Amino acid sequence: MTPTDRLLILVTALLASYQIVVGIDGLGAVPVTAYTIAFGALLVAMLLMLILGFGVLDSPVVVIVSTVIPLALSLGLAWEHLASYRTLYLLFTLIGFATIIVTRSLPMPGKLPTFVLAVVHGAAGLTIFLLPSILAADGTMAPGFALVGLGGAMIGLGGLLLSFLKAGRPILPRETILKVLPGLFMLMTACFVAGFKLG
Repeated sequence: MTPTDRLLILVTALLASYQIVVGIDGLGAVPVTAYTIAFGALLVAMLLMLILGFGVLDSPVVVIVSTVIPLALSLGLAWEHLASYRTLYLLFTLIGFATIIVTRSLPMPGKLPTFVLAVVHGAAGLTIFLLPSILAADGTMAPGFALVGLGGAMIGLGGLLLSFLKAGRPILPRETILKVLPGLFMLMTACFVAGFKLG
């Protein structure tokens, strides 16, 4: 890990801390809890990466943590902006997370764990990307809220890179992924912080 990587990861951790402390005031209990869990998991992941280096990405816990972030973030957005689907999305979040824990903890045949991860990650990522973009486009939220959607696209890309790397079928060479990730994490978090602030 280069000094630049460490700086980008530190900035990401500071942005996540800011969002937890300042960026989610004035919301209901469920969105505040969901956003706190999402940015808290991001903060912990960045601190572990700072302390342990990129070797932490080889831990099985990474798959679970990398799922907590988009699931919690998408739950907060759905709860805030899709009132009629709140209970349904909460159930999806709980069942999806439980299924990922089970498929990653127990030996499973074939590609079931990868399929489950792709479905849960994909649905959460699409929610984070599409919902803020649509709300900003139709005038329900300020245009700046679309930055949350941009952050959602980046978290989807990061999750995809990590998932395939972990599954042993990397989309790009490992060295390239490790070179890209710190900057991707920092830009993603900056988009989230700015989007929530401007939205």
